[in-house]
Amino acid sequence: MKYGLALTLLFGILLLVAIGWLQSAKAAGVSLRAQNTPEQAVQNLLRSVREKNWPKAQAQLANANQVDSSAFVYDLAGGDGSLRTYSTLEDSEVSVLHQDADDALVRVKLNWSTAVGSLSDTRDLKVVRRGKENDWKVFWPVSQVPKLPAQVMAVNYLRWDVVNRGPEGEWGTASIDPPKVRIISMNAIERNDSVIVMGEVVNEDTIPAYLNVNAALVDANGVEFRHEGSFDKVSHILLPSQVTPYLIDFPKLQLNQLKQVRMDANVAAVPASADPVIGVMNQRLETNTVGNKVLAGELVNQSGQTVNIAHVLATCYDNNGKVIWVSDEYVDRALLPTTPQPFAVDLPADVAARVQRFRVMANQYTRGAS
Repeated sequence: MKYGLALTLLFGILLLVAIGWLQSAKAAGVSLRAQNTPEQAVQNLLRSVREKNWPKAQAQLANANQVDSSAFVYDLAGGDGSLRTYSTLEDSEVSVLHQDADDALVRVKLNWSTAVGSLSDTRDLKVVRRGKENDWKVFWPVSQVPKLPAQVMAVNYLRWDVVNRGPEGEWGTASIDPPKVRIISMNAIERNDSVIVMGEVVNEDTIPAYLNVNAALVDANGVEFRHEGSFDKVSHILLPSQVTPYLIDFPKLQLNQLKQVRMDANVAAVPASADPVIGVMNQRLETNTVGNKVLAGELVNQSGQTVNIAHVLATCYDNNGKVIWVSDEYVDRALLPTTPQPFAVDLPADVAARVQRFRVMANQYTRGAS
């Protein structure tokens, strides 16, 4: 009796497994063949990108024979140690903007997961009917992997070293007087159920400074009740005479809950160099493809080495020269020597309407640099 029950249960389990396998195989077959709409064609392509199956992804393109394989991978997966090379396609949002009988325009928002948070990339893709099965396929823009001509670039820049650092290593600078930095402005505002403290700091010394800006909120009784730091909304390495913005966010708070803001700049002497120099070109306020206000421009690496990751900090001023907003953006493409790389920093619409002047600076991370 007990053997009969065991065999019955085993047969039931095998039957359920077989049914599940058949359904999954059928679903997989349908998903591979189903490109009856432009949206499905884009979704199938992005599925291959998410799996990093590059040959399969390129085979799904309408112009696969015209697209260079290395350029296709470089476009989506990055290269040269850029932030994109350490990113994963987390999800995507697909919408059809226009569709005719044999061509369509599809907007896709790619959300990439990175070490510095989520980054988005919005593209408008042309989708066409191609092939014997008359399926929809994505027409990918033809591009090339950047190739730099051989050249000699003179190196002439300032460099500061810290010697006799002791057993602590590079950051063992306790015996050196910290550089003199000064907080030159502070503006506290209330926005989106948060208190935001922003302003600027200048290095008034002749040596580089490693900087962290902190703020403490004081209530009506003179008690400090909230502490926050600027994290990456500041340039941590500040060269002599250089000015950096800072922004500190206190979520779920209102201005009427505090009486005073106490600012503090933690500073240490560090080795640094003035190379690579990153130029900020063609700065302008504009509206992007999805209707958001952005501060756009191009970064130009004026050195002979590749900058792997660039971080853009934008300071916005009103007509009185007051700091009214600080925004930042990581560039997920490497900055190759002398090759312009576009950037776009989001701005709230009401802030963009009040901006009279802005200043953009770029932090950088170069792999292998001290």
